[in-house]
Amino acid sequence: MSLPRAFRWPVTLVLGAVAVAISAQFSVPLPFTPVPMTLQGLAVILVGGLTGSAAGAGAMLLYLTAGAFGAPVFANGSGGLHHLLGPTGGYLLAFPLAAWIVGWVGQRRNLGLCLLAAMLGMVAIHAGGLAQLALLTGSIKTAAAAGTAPFLLVDSLKVVLAGLLLWPAHHSLRPRA
Repeated sequence: MSLPRAFRWPVTLVLGAVAVAISAQFSVPLPFTPVPMTLQGLAVILVGGLTGSAAGAGAMLLYLTAGAFGAPVFANGSGGLHHLLGPTGGYLLAFPLAAWIVGWVGQRRNLGLCLLAAMLGMVAIHAGGLAQLALLTGSIKTAAAAGTAPFLLVDSLKVVLAGLLLWPAHHSLRPRA
């Protein structure tokens, strides 16, 4: 049984936002950086790739709005506008763009393009994080050392995993064009 058409869009947005909120709770603080290691990047990529560019970006905007208003959806069950202005804010604010990119590039149902979409989504997230950390620290070098370098290996694995999950999902979940 499927949902009536009028309910599909809001349900998709809510489920996408909830998926990212849950992924944020898998958080490992690292002593040498103010940025925790979470599963959010993987969730953002999957939401964007599975729901498409508009719904993925919309779900991320809903997630950010809920978090900004204090819902405990950010890492470690936290919320509040200060998270968007602090060291993790650039990553968070890049989520809508990342989901949109993945949804747009990944719609092609090709393994190579699904991997490319996942990589571009992760690059967008890191670019946002790097930009805000550079503003806060006054140094792109310090920002890269604290916010990019420690995550390269794990986030590369997330990209591969996301691409490998999106490719077969496109064949089973999304209608043929």
